[in-house]
Amino acid sequence: MHVSTPPLVETLTEVNIADLLDSVGLSRLHGTPLRHLFRPTARRFAWTAHEFDTRVGREGLAQGSAWLMSRMTAGLVTSDLERVPAQGPLVVLANHPGMTDTVALFTSLALRPDLRVMASDRPFLRALPNVAQQLILLPENGAGHMAALRGAARHLREGGALLTFPAGDIEPDPATFGPQRAVASLQNWSDSFALFARWVPPVRFVPALVSNVISPDAQRHPLTLLRRTARNREKLAAAMQVALPRYRGLVARVAFGHPSSAGPDGARELSASIAAQMRHLILAGTACEAQAIAAHPRRATPAASTSPRG
Repeated sequence: MHVSTPPLVETLTEVNIADLLDSVGLSRLHGTPLRHLFRPTARRFAWTAHEFDTRVGREGLAQGSAWLMSRMTAGLVTSDLERVPAQGPLVVLANHPGMTDTVALFTSLALRPDLRVMASDRPFLRALPNVAQQLILLPENGAGHMAALRGAARHLREGGALLTFPAGDIEPDPATFGPQRAVASLQNWSDSFALFARWVPPVRFVPALVSNVISPDAQRHPLTLLRRTARNREKLAAAMQVALPRYRGLVARVAFGHPSSAGPDGARELSASIAAQMRHLILAGTACEAQAIAAHPRRATPAASTSPRG
């Protein structure tokens, strides 16, 4: 018996095809029959995304994300979760290496079922109705951006938790691209999160570092050399990681810093404190990684030196 495809899967498939074409540098094929070559891969991920959204609606963001992590990674290790306040207004400030970084954070922050996420307005996110309910979408125009920030502040005044990515763009995974690049990316962090300290004085800020979510093997694949720029090569590698199960053997890591509040110097002091903590998390994580690899020299990839899947 023929089973019809849910409309959401069809929508997600079309979005995924467009993203795949962009990743391989073939966006010009979008209106041609050749785009259908990408349909099988796009549809497989669309079904996964559909199931993820369904589980978020049925079980909540953290449980739905844990399911997706089980499909896309080899596990998750979380460090210093006890530093995250279990109640009261909270802003979690995270780096953004891409891939499963957001769902790793959603899974780790299960103690905050009131979590809302500030995210760039993307067609893929809008196509996930249950997930979208947990998001505060940031439009590209300035007026809409400020309205989104004020909506986030209302959520904080109600005692809620907020996750945001101050870089506003993809950043280097410190486990894959090294600590120097990861630390350098902190210079691109916006300090607009300090507005929340002025609007909601009791709010606390906790930095979070996500690492080991970008496959180094995918990044080294010869096909990536088809793209001219480093940024485009990394995008193509990420698309391959989504499409091919062989690149999903990573154990993702999330580490949390200490909670901070805005002091007498306000935004400047807060931004400096968060940046210093993020540098420490990056360097400490890299040092632990080096020790683990030294203890197990035959294990060549970052994922291999982590604790086993839980």
